[in-house]
Amino acid sequence: MSNLKAFYQAEILPKLTKEFKIDNAFAAPKLQKIVLNIGVSDPQDPRARKQVIENIVTQFEIISGQKPQVTLATKSIAGFKLREGDPMGVMVTLRGARMWDFLTKLITIALPRVKDFRGVSRVAFDGQGNYNLGLEEQIIFPEINYDTIERIRSLQVNFVTSTKVDEQAFRLFELLGMPFEKEESK
Repeated sequence: MSNLKAFYQAEILPKLTKEFKIDNAFAAPKLQKIVLNIGVSDPQDPRARKQVIENIVTQFEIISGQKPQVTLATKSIAGFKLREGDPMGVMVTLRGARMWDFLTKLITIALPRVKDFRGVSRVAFDGQGNYNLGLEEQIIFPEINYDTIERIRSLQVNFVTSTKVDEQAFRLFELLGMPFEKEESK
């Protein structure tokens, strides 16, 4: 069992049930899954795009510990030189032990490596209790070999929780150790 998951069960869960006056521990906010996503808009040549996608798939396997899925275009758009079925990006959904391991790595190793890091946004919740985090560089993960990437890319990390209330989700992430930016004093 992951150290962060054990910490959640032993320390955070009782705090959340007490703070939000939740009688049943199963109704307490919990992290259900983490979805990682990279969109690819270059190059226009299908063979070159395939090579880029293969490189990103390899990077995602290294970052997440799981083989990602290649997302395909659902319709053709002539202005973007895009045909239906062309690869558009890469995504992976993490659950269970891999999810907890990734969250631990993100909080303790990757985010502190961001240049001029002042914390993640406090307002990136979607109104349904889920948190969306955009990372500007995939090279913040130490497993990525800088020499093997052809270009620095941004990636989207979506945290899906069991709660529908943003305040409960914020408190969950705060207790898990998510480094939120400091509130501005008024």
